[in-house]
Amino acid sequence: MYAALWRLLPGPRWLKVAECLVLLLLVVWLLFTLVFPAASPYLPFTDNTVGAAPTPGRAPWSA
Repeated sequence: MYAALWRLLPGPRWLKVAECLVLLLLVVWLLFTLVFPAASPYLPFTDNTVGAAPTPGRAPWSA
């Protein structure tokens, strides 16, 4: 896939490198502005817990 992209980009090597960097930045920008915000309501990252809450009247280190 990367070799095909490299062959499709026009220009000498330095221009292809610059075009690849621009394309990479564009993909990262699209992910952070469109894809990740659209997917975040469906991901369970807000429902995380480390451990159970301590019971009142018990020492937190006793099980």
